[in-house]
Parts: sequence; C-alpha cells; structure tokens
Amino acid sequence: MGIVINQSFKNTITTYLGFGLGAINTLFLYTEFMSDKYYGLVAYILSTANIMMPLMAFGAHNTVIKFYSTFKTKNSLNSFMTLMLFLPLALTIPIGVIGYLGYDTIAGWLTQKNNIVGNYLWYIFITALAMAYFEVFFAWVKVQMKTVFGNFLKEVFHRVGVMILLFTLYFDWITVEQFLIGLVGVYVLRMLMMLVNAFYIRLPVFRFNKIDKLSSILKYSSLIIIAGSIATMILDIDKFMLNNYIEIEKVAYYSVATFIATVIAVPQRAMHQIMMPLTAKFINDNNRVELNDLYERSSLTLYIISGFIFLLIVLNINELYNIIPEEFSGGIIVVFLISIAKLYDNLLGNNNAILFNSDYYRMVLVFGVILAISAVVLNIILIPLYGINGSAIATLIAVVVYNTIKVVFVKMKFNMLPFTKQTLKISVLLILCVLAFYFWEFPFNAYANIILKSILIGLVYAFLIFKLNVSEDISDMFNKYLRLKK
Repeated sequence: MGIVINQSFKNTITTYLGFGLGAINTLFLYTEFMSDKYYGLVAYILSTANIMMPLMAFGAHNTVIKFYSTFKTKNSLNSFMTLMLFLPLALTIPIGVIGYLGYDTIAGWLTQKNNIVGNYLWYIFITALAMAYFEVFFAWVKVQMKTVFGNFLKEVFHRVGVMILLFTLYFDWITVEQFLIGLVGVYVLRMLMMLVNAFYIRLPVFRFNKIDKLSSILKYSSLIIIAGSIATMILDIDKFMLNNYIEIEKVAYYSVATFIATVIAVPQRAMHQIMMPLTAKFINDNNRVELNDLYERSSLTLYIISGFIFLLIVLNINELYNIIPEEFSGGIIVVFLISIAKLYDNLLGNNNAILFNSDYYRMVLVFGVILAISAVVLNIILIPLYGINGSAIATLIAVVVYNTIKVVFVKMKFNMLPFTKQTLKISVLLILCVLAFYFWEFPFNAYANIILKSILIGLVYAFLIFKLNVSEDISDMFNKYLRLKK
C-alpha cells in the first residue's frame, strides 16, 4: 500500500483543493454572478457531456489500464498504445456526423421544457470530446504510476479556469455567451495540457503492426463503453432528466446540493487513480493475496476518511444553507440522500477496479444495463411526484442496488469481501456522532458555527478512530505524525 498511500495523499490534497475551489464557484460565485437560468444551463451542458464521455472515448482509457501490463515486448506495446490513441475516433466521427445531420431533431427533443438548451448542443459535443481524450491521456500516465499532475488537471485546473471566467463575467468584461465559449475552451485546454504531460512521460512510438490480442481488446473496449457509460449515467442522468420535467433554474438548485454531497467522493477519486493500475497488475499476475489485502484496506481507509467528510457535511448542512441564497435551501434533503450514496461508494474500496480489470467485466455490463433502466424509470416516476427530491431518491436507490450487486458478485467469483469487523465499528461510530451532534449548534453566526462544530467533530472523530485502532494504515499515519511532533 506504500505507493497507494503516497500518491493518494498527494492526490487527496489536490482533489480537496479542487473541490474547495469548486465549492466557492458552486455555492457563491455561480449563485451571485450568473442567473439561475444560465447556471442551470451550465449544469446541463457539463452533465450531458459527462454522460457522453465514455462513449466518445470508446473505452480506451479503461482498456489502456487493463491490458498495458500484459504486453511484454516494445513493438507489441507500441502497437497497442497507437491503437488506443486512434480508437476514440471510431465513435467520435460518426457521432459528430449524426449530430450535424440530425441537429434539429435532437434539439427539438431536448427543448420540450427549456428552449434555451437547443442553442448549445455543439458545446456539449466538444466538451465531451475534450473530456474523453483527457481521460485517454490520463490513463497513459496512470500505467506509468505517475498520477499527481494529471489529478491536478482533473480536479483543480478547470475550476480555476471557471473561477476566472466568473469574475470576468461579474466585471462585465465578457458576456454570458462568451463565458459559455470560454467554459468549453477550458476543457479543451486541459485536454491539450494532459496530452503534453503524457507524451513527455512516455513519448508515443507509432506502430501499426498486428496485435495478437486485438479481438479481446476490441471486445473489452466495446463492452466497457456501455459499462462506463452506465456508471457515469447513474451520476448525471438525474440532471439530464430534470431538464425535461422542471424549470432549468431548479436544475441549478439540484446541482448545488449534489456538489455538496459529492465532496464525500474526494478520497475515492484520489485513491482510484493509483488503485486502478495496481489492481490490474495484481489480476494479470493472478496475485489473489495482494488483491484481497488491497480490497479490504482500501475499503477501510476510504470509509474512515469519507465517513469524516460525511459527518462534516450532514452535521453542518443547516448552517451552510443559511449562508447561500435562500432559494437554494430546498436541496437539503438532496444533500442527505446523495451523501449516503457517496458514502456507500467509498465503502466498496477498489471493487470497481477489480470488476473492470477482470474477465468478469461483461457481468458489470449486464448489471449496469438493468440498473440504468431502473434509474430512468425511477426518475420518470419520482421527479413528477417529488421534484428534485424524487430524483435524489431515484439516485440513492440505484446506487445502493448497483453497489450491493457488485459486492455480492465479487464475493461469488473471487471469494473476497471489503467488509471486516472494523467496518461495523466505524458504522456505529458514525451513527453515534450524527445523533450526538446534529441537534445542537453553537450560539453564533453560521460561519463561526461551522468552523467550531467542525473542529469539535474532527477532534472527537480522530481521537476515537485512533483509540479504536480500526485501521493499520491510519494508525501508522497518526503514530508517524505524533513522533514528528515529539
């Protein structure tokens, strides 16, 4: 776990920095500098681009990680990496042609509730393409075990760019139309910077020789497109479908609530960058002992860290909504529901990496298709009944069912579970902390309450985690820090 902890720690710092900047953008700058209508439009553009991204990438970013360590000669490896660079074009070009020829039909379908969306479909396509190739180039460096700079670009760079754009919009240096063009430009620039970094670390050597595993590679890429699309869709289908049922302003309110809850995903996102190639290597080497150890320890570490973030969010949510504009306050229930979903995601550790890099990835596709259909049906039923809360309920149900199926399947095929008796201890600790701290506040203003309550929660939680000794990795970090202090 040494390289995992080392790079995960660095990635966590940059990811939190990115989410901190994102919080400023989402909670304060967007809400003050841009109308709710255009804020909802931005959320819709980015969510739809995220849904399209796995399709545009043709699964190349996952395929690089799964197969890279299986090639033992330079010629075969160079041929494989050349294929990965050009493979996304096999779908990107047809999608672009279909979009061009059927623009009016597609626009008509998407603008039944909000006409403004129809003018920006090409923004979605270009952003999705930039996101897709960014992930391909990021995978290029992940297999070299170099993830820190890529993670900085993934989590920090575009949020800094958006912040700059928002301030220029506030000072009337640009119009909202120019802001939207600039937003797309930020994602394109990020992709180009990732390209430069990837080729600096490993310069491509173009080879178009026959690849022995071509059939397996293309089969995996084709199926992982759908599996990856489903995983992404579960996270963003809610915003996409809300556009068809409610005013686009309320999509903005939902986006603020989901962003707050998504902070819980930071540790998983940070550790995922290095766990993917490591998991693929253990599977390719048939090293079940190390794989099982990584599964349990990653689950425990992520559950402890994300559990703390969960507490900070849930126990401060009422005060946080006193700070931002009042019209956004309807999203409190959304925050609770999505927070639980994100906490469960972290509890699974490197479960996704095991499934996506094993021979059972086809079953992930089957589970995912069933779940995606269920998520769409649940949104269709619940959004008209409960609005944005209905969409959050649909997302929570979808995530819980999907994750439970994946845990059971890994147990059946690998005889491994991420849970240990320490998992139960942490769960009890989280419940007790919620019951102890939720129903009272310090008698000060919202900012002071959040700061003081967070410090108190942090001290209590850290003390109990250390005393209970629930994680060897976390305890080692505590002991190392305490020795340095002495």
